[in-house]
Amino acid sequence: MIKFKERTIQISMIIITLMMIILRFLLNEKGRTSPDSIRYMRFAHVFPTIDNTTTPLGYPLSIKFFTFFGPDEFWSSKIVGIGVFLFILFFAWKKKFFFKETVVLCALFSFLSIFSYTMSEALILPFVLLFLYISSLIIEGKITGGKAIFYLSLTLIALYNVRYSSLFIMAGTGLFGLVFWKKQYAKAFIISGLIGGIFVVLYKFLFIDYFNENYVNEFLEIGLHPTSKLLKELFLGLCTTFNPFIHIANPAGGIINYAIYGIGFLNILLIIYLFIKYKLSDTEFFFIFVSIVGIICSYFIQYFYSVNPIDYRLMAPFSFPIWLVYFRKLFLIFNDKVYAIGFLSLLSGLAFTWLSKGNYLENRKEMKQFLQSENLDKGPVKFYVEDIEDLEYIQVAELISTVNPYVILSFKPKDTLQKTTLTRYKVLQKMKIDKNKYQ
Repeated sequence: MIKFKERTIQISMIIITLMMIILRFLLNEKGRTSPDSIRYMRFAHVFPTIDNTTTPLGYPLSIKFFTFFGPDEFWSSKIVGIGVFLFILFFAWKKKFFFKETVVLCALFSFLSIFSYTMSEALILPFVLLFLYISSLIIEGKITGGKAIFYLSLTLIALYNVRYSSLFIMAGTGLFGLVFWKKQYAKAFIISGLIGGIFVVLYKFLFIDYFNENYVNEFLEIGLHPTSKLLKELFLGLCTTFNPFIHIANPAGGIINYAIYGIGFLNILLIIYLFIKYKLSDTEFFFIFVSIVGIICSYFIQYFYSVNPIDYRLMAPFSFPIWLVYFRKLFLIFNDKVYAIGFLSLLSGLAFTWLSKGNYLENRKEMKQFLQSENLDKGPVKFYVEDIEDLEYIQVAELISTVNPYVILSFKPKDTLQKTTLTRYKVLQKMKIDKNKYQ
């Protein structure tokens, strides 16, 4: 009877989460896309031409794969997100690996938002889960020797082919082996970390340099941000990352942000307390170790590599293991009551999504008609922006890319003289975007 009740709760939560993922991008004025989404969909559209080396091939190719079955790049990206969500749950259930914890984790508004986003963080999460599973088998001695090294190395390489930040997971893996070099499993972690590092070097010289020999010079710049700014962003980013109910602060500030950051901070303190009070197993310690290394590396990389401020999305591959261990400890103490966290998060997500709703399908229909009238629904389209951080301007380009993914951003004013170059003014003269009020 107890098992049946819990299984009913799990199935209900999974169904509601799936519905929320779909609502999350349909009730958004541009279908949950970003400037990076433009690049991903364009890359998938023009492949096998290598459009850029800013991103690994994994996510664009996954989008490309589903386009062969009929959907365009935008809808294919959503299939990837939903497919990832279902795979994570299926794998955790099939392998009996943190299944209860995974059900609640996937229901968190932050992860639900990632699954609905046209971004590579969604695709990396199943590989993170696979990495954690293989690592746990190695630590528990269920796979050893060459087999352990092969599977772990393969997983690390797969991670890197989805997001470059997986380099930090490689570093954490190798460092874990070095710290516990006396353990029987240390050799597998050290060698796998080295193999992953060798792959990164080869990838740089054989792929990145081949298509863009100036990549490193373009993206590396010492002293990008002062420490005072980065430390503040780290604190606020972690508070939203580990807030189980709301992961987005109001950019305009206000008293609501104190509640958002406060809940996240208190949750971080609770996580630390539980990890100290309830002894971590070797496997759980590895999860936390790799996560912390990833967070630390993500912080320091900002000193010389231009990336977005730390937030729930960038931290997803590193917060994922921490959430799993955290929920395991909570289940140990509170049993089935922990599912309430997932339902409350879904409820807060529904409230936020509804209050900030736009109408993607209507906007897509309007944009499609506009592009067809301008004969720009196929082929390359330039879109002029002065500042990529200006949401009012870039959101128009994002919406265009969901209809015609071959959008090239231009920062040259003279390009606006060309007929195939659109601007926000040109577009909004002929159509109206149904925008949400929480930008």
